[in-house]
Amino acid sequence: MHSGISRPRRAAAGLAALVTAVMFCAADAVARSYPFGPRTRTVNDLGNQYVPFHAHLWDLLHGRADGGLLVNWQSGYGSSFLPDLGTYLTSPFALLVAVFPRDEIDLAVYVITVLKVACAAAAMAWLLLTLRPGRWWAAGLLGASYALCGWTVAAAVYNLMWLDGLIALPLLCLAGEWILHQRRPLLGVLVVAGAWIANFYTAYMATLAAGLVLLLRLALSGLPSRRKAAVAGRAGLTAALGTGLAAPLVTVIYFGTQHASPGRFTEFKPVGAEDLLARLLPTTYSFGSPALFVGTTALLLALALPFHRAAPRRVRAGWTLLVAGVTLSMQWDPTHLLWHAFAAPQAARTGRPSWCARCW
Repeated sequence: MHSGISRPRRAAAGLAALVTAVMFCAADAVARSYPFGPRTRTVNDLGNQYVPFHAHLWDLLHGRADGGLLVNWQSGYGSSFLPDLGTYLTSPFALLVAVFPRDEIDLAVYVITVLKVACAAAAMAWLLLTLRPGRWWAAGLLGASYALCGWTVAAAVYNLMWLDGLIALPLLCLAGEWILHQRRPLLGVLVVAGAWIANFYTAYMATLAAGLVLLLRLALSGLPSRRKAAVAGRAGLTAALGTGLAAPLVTVIYFGTQHASPGRFTEFKPVGAEDLLARLLPTTYSFGSPALFVGTTALLLALALPFHRAAPRRVRAGWTLLVAGVTLSMQWDPTHLLWHAFAAPQAARTGRPSWCARCW
């Protein structure tokens, strides 16, 4: 029985990963971007920070580094390395750099990027069939749509540590399902810990989002109040234990970034309704406002949910209100800061330095 249930999930996850990897590489091939053409990807932060950090990790893994985990003498006149390690290189995928030649670090970073995006697609496809049985191929295509969303292709693929958050969101939602159904308590803790170790910044946001999804699932579950409180308590305990396991690394990053140079400062301003709604559509781009286009088909499916009478009214209302609430929360300064760990992106807030400036 269990094997029969898991087979569609495996098929959906495999299809999602395959479609995502093929489309991602095909787009770079059409654009003649590295490694399929002469146009380099290693510019700005990717070229000046992330690729060199992966090169230093290669040196560490092969015993050739000038320095160690505490100090990186290959960076300028020397700098502390442990906060940088925790911020950029603690993803399990980063270790794959060791199997590439030293002069092919660019290729290693590209392969890691593709693998991360493909894994995010597979995780979302698996989650969709966990939430509700359905056609495996549809879940696979929706998983690919999620992984290739606008945030991914416009920003995260050039800040590859953020892609761990793209993977973490469906995995944390899956852990929430285990909590709801009283299954796999230890694995749930390990999922939370792994997400926070891989990249604490995006894991923070993914944890908030997964928590909201779990609260909605609880509200729609029809369980007695006592059972709901027990599930919420188990969720809080799982999150606390998982982040506690990651705390030795996260605290190093926190205190290390206290000494980072502050970024530029601007006052938060919500964007206009036209810009906000336009960025739901593919082929649109505007820096500094919420955007998560996931392709026209997925967008139409999401917008059709409130009018889909086959779904229960409470389900339609609950998910619609959640999506609308999260979107509007990006437009209000206090909740905008809450989503971004109380440090606006690019340190874009007047009056105080961002403790997460090093992340950006």
